[in-house]
Amino acid sequence: MNKKLHTAKYLISDFLSASLAWFFLFIFRKTVIEYQIFGIEIPIEYSSTFWLALIVIPTFWIIIYAASGYYRNIYRKSRLKELGQTLSTSIIGVIILFFVLILDDTVSSYKNYYFSLFFLFVTHFTLTYLPRLIITTLTVKDIHSGKKGFNTLLIGSNGKAVKLYKELTTGDKRHGYKFIGFVTINKGEKHKLNQYMDYLGSIDDLEKIIQKYKIEEVLFAAEESENQYVEKVLNKLQGSDVTTKAIPSMYDLLTGKVRMSSFLGTPLIIISHQLMPPWQEAAKRVIDFGVALLVLIIASPLYLFTAITVKMTSKGPVFFTQERIGKNGHPFKIIKYRSMFVGSEKNGPQLSSDGDPRITPFGLFMRKTRLDEIPQFFNVLKGEMSLVGPRPERQFYIDKILEFAPHYKRLLKIKPGITSWGQVKYGYAENVQEMVERVHYDILYIENMSLYYDFKILIHTVLIVLKRDGK
Repeated sequence: MNKKLHTAKYLISDFLSASLAWFFLFIFRKTVIEYQIFGIEIPIEYSSTFWLALIVIPTFWIIIYAASGYYRNIYRKSRLKELGQTLSTSIIGVIILFFVLILDDTVSSYKNYYFSLFFLFVTHFTLTYLPRLIITTLTVKDIHSGKKGFNTLLIGSNGKAVKLYKELTTGDKRHGYKFIGFVTINKGEKHKLNQYMDYLGSIDDLEKIIQKYKIEEVLFAAEESENQYVEKVLNKLQGSDVTTKAIPSMYDLLTGKVRMSSFLGTPLIIISHQLMPPWQEAAKRVIDFGVALLVLIIASPLYLFTAITVKMTSKGPVFFTQERIGKNGHPFKIIKYRSMFVGSEKNGPQLSSDGDPRITPFGLFMRKTRLDEIPQFFNVLKGEMSLVGPRPERQFYIDKILEFAPHYKRLLKIKPGITSWGQVKYGYAENVQEMVERVHYDILYIENMSLYYDFKILIHTVLIVLKRDGK
């Protein structure tokens, strides 16, 4: 299915609806509100400000919807949930527009404000929700009829997997699962699912299979004896942009962990990979971009001073670039001020340590004050990094970390950062063991990820810089 095209339908619909709602408000204010003030009909003139508003106001609404996460998971929408989401965002957006653009209007009485606010809310909500309802209803109809489906991989091969497959494929109503095949948890066993779909391999091949067959959803149907492999499977899925669901156990039901993906269908646990509320993710990116741009402008004398000092105190280039692994495993070039002598890694990758002779005298100062890291604000501006996030590593060391901590892959779900909880606690790691220990704190950060913790980590980083306590 063409996700971009389907998303464009909602975007165009929302943009036109917002434009039309603002146009109707403009007419309402001219023909009703201003008539009450002046007692005569006011001629309607469409100035350049009016036409500009028909572009700016809808753009504002698109940003609000995107920040609320409306354009995510564009095919799996609940019409009832969509009603509530449209209602809540309409209320928030209309209140913002009221205080920014409407409150300064000349009125005959304060009732005019209430009329304008109510008119804009009803008009905007109605014009926005009805097209959304039509698009979503048609999409749900296509999914239930089998016209549209999601490439689905089933993990498991025995009783539970067969039962789940039959429940999801029998009956008049489809659930959108287009089964490509299944993978087994244990090798060398008989597969009951062979008669229903293709065998694609074992969980060791999971990442390759997902890429090869463009898998969109993964259903985990393990037997009780296979539950020990759950963590291994989830670690392998961390780098993949797929929706993961699992059959709940009785323990999950009793502890309230089950979030149903279908009201009338088979109850499945949705294993969410969303780490922050959508609005916080949007705010984090805005903060990243704004702070990075501000630092690059305000601290430009510091950048110049550091660059000149690096050049004057040791031979070699001012900047040091190196390939690191970023979000979803994508490599990028990290930028730092050079703090070591040229040729420091001629014998292969090496971690630095206290008293490392490869570090220049000024490089030691930069590392204690984190000055060597400030060129990474360019990486933040480009969207490759964030202010706060796990420190990016080289593939060489990632492979070594994975031998001791397979859950490291979870860190690749977010952008790496200039600073992190692990960096605050450990500074520069001197060996793989310290890198593994640092992963523990980065995992804790991801599990509790919020703007609140970002600010705390940034404050502690600033204190480290001021005290020159960096390692």
